[in-house]
Amino acid sequence: MNEAETRVWNALENLPRPSLAKLFADDGRVDRYSKALDLPGGTIRFDWSKTHLDDAAVALFEELAAACDFSGKRMALFSGEAINVTEGRAVQHTAQRGVGDEAAVDEAGVLHARMRALVEATHGGALGEVKHLIHIGIGGSALGPALAVDALTRDGAMCDVHVVSNIDGCALEAAFAKCDPQATMIAIASKTFTTIETMTNAASALAWLGENGVVDAYGRVVALTAAPEKAVEWGVDETRVLPFSESVGGRYSLWSSIGFPVALAIGWDEFASFLDGAAEMDRHFLTTEGADNLPLRAAYGDLLYTRLRGCQTRAVFAYDERLALFPSYLQQLEMESNGKRVRTDGTPVSGPTAPITWGGVGTDAQHAVFQLLHQGTVLTPVDFIAAIQSGDALDPAHHRILLTNCFAQGAALMAGQDNADSARAYPGDRPSATILCDEINPATLGALIAFHEHRTFAAGVLMGINSFDQFGVELGKQIAKSIETGGASFDASTTALLEAAGLA
Repeated sequence: MNEAETRVWNALENLPRPSLAKLFADDGRVDRYSKALDLPGGTIRFDWSKTHLDDAAVALFEELAAACDFSGKRMALFSGEAINVTEGRAVQHTAQRGVGDEAAVDEAGVLHARMRALVEATHGGALGEVKHLIHIGIGGSALGPALAVDALTRDGAMCDVHVVSNIDGCALEAAFAKCDPQATMIAIASKTFTTIETMTNAASALAWLGENGVVDAYGRVVALTAAPEKAVEWGVDETRVLPFSESVGGRYSLWSSIGFPVALAIGWDEFASFLDGAAEMDRHFLTTEGADNLPLRAAYGDLLYTRLRGCQTRAVFAYDERLALFPSYLQQLEMESNGKRVRTDGTPVSGPTAPITWGGVGTDAQHAVFQLLHQGTVLTPVDFIAAIQSGDALDPAHHRILLTNCFAQGAALMAGQDNADSARAYPGDRPSATILCDEINPATLGALIAFHEHRTFAAGVLMGINSFDQFGVELGKQIAKSIETGGASFDASTTALLEAAGLA
């Protein structure tokens, strides 16, 4: 950490800590701490007024951004420099949306054209009857497609998609039970085409097709990978291999051929709108300076709570059933990206990094976890996400009650309530932010996901860490492999568990 960064962090730690009630004595606060972004699919409003960000803190975070060369690192992201320093790679997921290094954008366009041709050929019957797709992946190869398919196909899909990630055979069998093997396509999503969970599930899916009378099982397989030669070697015909660039990280890969199940489910035109919504957020993030930059301002708020107020968690509640998987998606994006203990130069970080991201769906969560948020001893900043337009055709009372509950929770967390009975008192002064979409559609969903990608990157820059590697997941995999191959020794507890399970 350079001297300028250290000075700013010291100044931030010594700032006064006004309550939300005091901050709201400023009549202009809502206008200054709310911002709307107009997209092709509608407007998204971002309201940080109920957080403890104030002008003094924002001014110091602006100094921190300058000390960290945020503008330079942002440009390096979009220009294709190797900002993933531990792996020596560029980070080019934005190029998949048409924003970034020209050569990478051109390459993405070519690969998207190949994917579009396969999607439209499938819809046109060129591969026979395809009513179902079992999409097999794990981590970033599964969470993104699962979220987008669930959010965008509640009114029906052009193809019935089932995303399977868990190596637990129950997950794969559940998908089999819902599919006609004679009308099922298998998509294998693996960047390296070696991921043991994915390849084991893929082999079982292939066997299922064969056992159920599919003569050419390999002919029903599509591979989504950055290692096309390995997919061909495994047995997938080259015409059904959809590559993507090695510079596209797994949890940022939804925009590449990993999005094939989304495109197959909603159609290419809608998938293109999904990309366009994300690209609009990319352009905002690239060209907007200072606290007017939505992802950067969100990162300021995140660091205010993790670094300065000791908050170890951040909660996300989607007040829209279509976004039920959004908190899970953000868990991987934020915790795998910024859950680091060293800076890009290998030195230890000077404080907390990523909070534990968790959440759920309103109004269910209100009757499960909000007791702790309102009256517990753990301060937890909350993000609420909602849409003005409902996703159902029922009595409008449903959606009205949903939205009033969403807005009421933010108001209650902030205001609290006194009571002579201490068990019924609410301390208040508890922060929340609200993201309000006009509606949930491909463009707004794309923009929401891209917003959180850039929010994560911005926080990483301000902390001096690399948001694009994930070595922390490797050790457990190595130990699991050593158990599988045998001959390794372990601690007494692990040995006893292996013996009890018959694995020793």
